Amino acid sequence: MNWSLNRARMSAITVSLGVFCILMGSSLPSYSASAAESTASPEPGKRFAAVLRVRGEVAASASGSAAGKERKLREGDLVYVGERVRAAALAEAVLKTEDAGFVAIRPSTEFVAERFVAEDGPTDNLTLRLVTGSLRVISGWIASTNRSGHKVVTPTAAIGIRGTDHEPYVLSAELAAATSNREGTYDKVNRGGTTMEVGENKLDIDAGRVGFAPALTKDHKSSFKGRALITILMPVLLDKVPNFYVPGEFDAELDGYSQTADQDSRRELEQRRKRSGAATGAAPVAAPVTGPATATGECAPNTIATTWLGQLDDAIARHDAKAIIAMFAPEATVRATIRGTDGKMTSVELGREELAQSTIAAMNGLKNYQQRRVWTEGKLASPAAGTACDRIISLRSVVIEQGRQSGKPYRVESLEEYLLELRAGTWLSIKAETTQQ
Repeated sequence: MNWSLNRARMSAITVSLGVFCILMGSSLPSYSASAAESTASPEPGKRFAAVLRVRGEVAASASGSAAGKERKLREGDLVYVGERVRAAALAEAVLKTEDAGFVAIRPSTEFVAERFVAEDGPTDNLTLRLVTGSLRVISGWIASTNRSGHKVVTPTAAIGIRGTDHEPYVLSAELAAATSNREGTYDKVNRGGTTMEVGENKLDIDAGRVGFAPALTKDHKSSFKGRALITILMPVLLDKVPNFYVPGEFDAELDGYSQTADQDSRRELEQRRKRSGAATGAAPVAAPVTGPATATGECAPNTIATTWLGQLDDAIARHDAKAIIAMFAPEATVRATIRGTDGKMTSVELGREELAQSTIAAMNGLKNYQQRRVWTEGKLASPAAGTACDRIISLRSVVIEQGRQSGKPYRVESLEEYLLELRAGTWLSIKAETTQQ
């Protein structure tokens, strides 16, 4: 390849985009005005999550000496352990936690991430204190490293999880009266299961069910004493879902996350372990995906797709140009369609070596880089083309990236499309395309 001829083209691409990690989840940082105008984050502490989606006024305030000083959250902002997060009456947000889980914040909600450790060990834990309102919590890898350490605490109950997508709700007296429901803590389980605890009393809640722990009202205090009071406050299963449970603005997207949450969080944990091992001189990162990935003896294109992309993302994170090149066939065609500073869409084409080198060059100048694959799907060739598990004609994935390039924040969403073939036992991309959304 004639690098002297291509260097100018690569430089122009990198300058115009700010960063150009084509196809591997990186695109062009044309950061939005809202991100640029975002209020500065508090002094760096223990990171809890990053803002993935936000609508309306959602704010965070630090504890300690800076308590009371709110900062409005924008997509890409970080949320720290101990910060009080508050959503206004018509506001919502989705946070991606550091253990690859999700916390969706509903309108009129206030909560604090009181404890959070995600270090891939038995001390991993997450404690969310829900003051009022509702959250949708999709558990990350802490559900597998220390499930008993994952809790949501409310004024009337503590809720543990069993690998879960659930919606705890603290219903205030005012909202209870307005909706003709009882004041207290509710928990609706969408997937997996939870355990609601009130004192020594425990209630298991399975998928599709709602548990309830009533609030201690003045009537309770005056009418019951001792054991009778404990009995009246025991958690119970409800016959139907209460009318105040309504879908949020981002629930369709969350439903997609939930379907693959366990696999995705485990994959990110494995990537973390590989990066940690490489940094400490431990065992090398796994080789490219080999052979047909099967679950029950049958070809599993989605498993192949997510595994292949996971290894590609990991190679980018390690700035390993050779590993990136090895995942593309020698004749691979790579095309990117990007939005320039004038708003017009422009297409560029690269060879696999140009792709790897320009990606690494851009990553070297990138700070606070984060990436999230929103969804991924893989489809085999049609039956008419044969039944062998050796060709994925459509691997599609939407990826969101954010970070700081040249000191400026950016956020980009792209659609990536690949054609994969199994060659000599290894899956390689023979065609790749990314389009900025």
